[in-house]
Amino acid sequence: MLRDHGRYDYSAITDRPDYQWPGGKRLAVYIGLNLEHFAFGEGLGAELAPGGPPPDILNYAWRDYGNRVGAWRMLDMFDRLDMPVSVIANSAMYAYAPELMAAHRARGDEILGHGRTNSERQSTLDKRAETDLIAEATRILTEAEGKAPKGWLSPWIAESLETPDLLTGAGYRYTLNWCMDDQPIWMRTENGPVLSIPYPQEANDIPSIVARKDGAVYFADMIIDNFDEMLEQSAAQPLVMGIALHPYLVGQPYRLRHLRRALTHINAHRDRIWLTRSGDIFDDCAARVNATAEAQLPRYKGADETFMECG
Repeated sequence: MLRDHGRYDYSAITDRPDYQWPGGKRLAVYIGLNLEHFAFGEGLGAELAPGGPPPDILNYAWRDYGNRVGAWRMLDMFDRLDMPVSVIANSAMYAYAPELMAAHRARGDEILGHGRTNSERQSTLDKRAETDLIAEATRILTEAEGKAPKGWLSPWIAESLETPDLLTGAGYRYTLNWCMDDQPIWMRTENGPVLSIPYPQEANDIPSIVARKDGAVYFADMIIDNFDEMLEQSAAQPLVMGIALHPYLVGQPYRLRHLRRALTHINAHRDRIWLTRSGDIFDDCAARVNATAEAQLPRYKGADETFMECG
């Protein structure tokens, strides 16, 4: 038999209970804005061009443009469109660019845990070091925001075999790491269930622009086409569409212009969708799980599946 992760069981999206999002909406849409800081001259990072020997000035400065310029242009765009944002933040951002974090706090955006820096992967650490990484990032976000983050996205979406257990042990209620569905799915951990909220690997600027070298027009058209198709599909099942963005990529002027076009298209259908934050999606799903149903949720890996979908 093939090795299995044991976190969830197979379930066809066409065979699940039906439900509505708030306001009777069928499609929930959220923006996942990644605010990241990188070590100078070492560690991981996306590349505009193949880097030379360290220090790699070209690629470090290119990524830093996102925090210094691109993110602020995007903030103005979000304000003009009156769009909520889920901010997926490296804890290093609070020391490096506190003004940027304060600006998102002031507009009521949600802040999610995203490790310390995207110069490292938690999947390469032993259990103690990974536990310490999660604890350190969580402490910094909690002290800065006055409340603990509910959601987590690992840097580079890298997990060890223990990551979901460590996240629930640290108090996290949902994860964006798993991209296996268009609906939120409850997953098993040693400390009780964690909700997997869909986070895109297609409507995502890193795999699109960095990996596949898609142009600005193509990426914006991809968002529009993905939205239009999912809006039609949501007549049959309630769905979640995430849009994953990085300011050093889509905050570049020529890409920002086309991203604004895509988001304006989505905004024009605002009366038909639930434009929200990922944490609000969690809250709605958690509210569906009453005390009796919550007691039936699988608490340990290998337990029988009883109540795995959001509805």
